[in-house]
Amino acid sequence: MNKVVKNATEALKGIKDNMTLMLGGFGLCGIPEKTIQALVDSGVTGLTCISNNAGVDGFGLGMLLRKHQIKKMISSYVGENGEFERQLLSGELEVDLIPQGTLAERCRAGGAGIPAFFVPAGYGTEVAEGKEVREFNGKMHLLEHALTADYAIVKAWKGDTAGNLIYRHTANNFNNMMAMAGKITIAEVEELVPAGELDPNFIHTPGIFVQRIFQGDDYEKRIEFVTTRG
Repeated sequence: MNKVVKNATEALKGIKDNMTLMLGGFGLCGIPEKTIQALVDSGVTGLTCISNNAGVDGFGLGMLLRKHQIKKMISSYVGENGEFERQLLSGELEVDLIPQGTLAERCRAGGAGIPAFFVPAGYGTEVAEGKEVREFNGKMHLLEHALTADYAIVKAWKGDTAGNLIYRHTANNFNNMMAMAGKITIAEVEELVPAGELDPNFIHTPGIFVQRIFQGDDYEKRIEFVTTRG
C-alpha cells in the first residue's frame, strides 16, 4: 500500500461536509498547519472538530472558525481565540468543553477499542449533566464515552514511507493518541524518509495506524500568546 501523497490537498481527498475530524496539537505546538490550510482552501463546511484547543485568531483552527467552516468544537481549552468566544456567545458555534485529561483519555480509548470508562473529573459540575454516575472506592465517577473520527489529522517531526511517526518533544501531545482513533489518519511531517531508516526504538506511532503521509515545508514557529513589557 502506497501511503505517500504529494501534498495536503491530495491527503484530504474524501473529506466532505459534516464530517468529524480529530486534529492533533496543543496550543500551536504540533498542529497540522499545512493540512488545516488545505481544509480552509477546500471550502468544506459543517465540520465537527475534536482538538485540545481552537487555534488562535487567524492561525490553526482559527482560520476555519473565521470562515464558519466548523459547526461544533469538542475541546478542552479555547481561551486564546476571540472569534471562538464571539461565535460561542452568539450561538453560532456548538461547543462541548471537556476536562483535558478526560479528552485525552477519550481519544486514547477510541483508538484502543475501549467504548467507555469512568473518571472522577467533572463530578458535581456541569460536566456531569446527563451522564451515568457510579461510586468506586468511596469516590463518585462519571461514565465517559470514547471518541473516534472520520479522519484524524496529525503532525509529526519525522515519518517514513510506511507511515511510522516520531514526534519531537512536547509536540507529541494529542497527536499520538489521535492518530490511532481516526478511520483514516493523515500525517504531515517535517521530514519524510524511506521505510527502514527510522530507529524502531524511537517510533511513537506505528505505521499501521496511518493511511496517508506527506512532507510539508516552510513551517512557522509561532508563539501562541505574546506578552511584552512597555
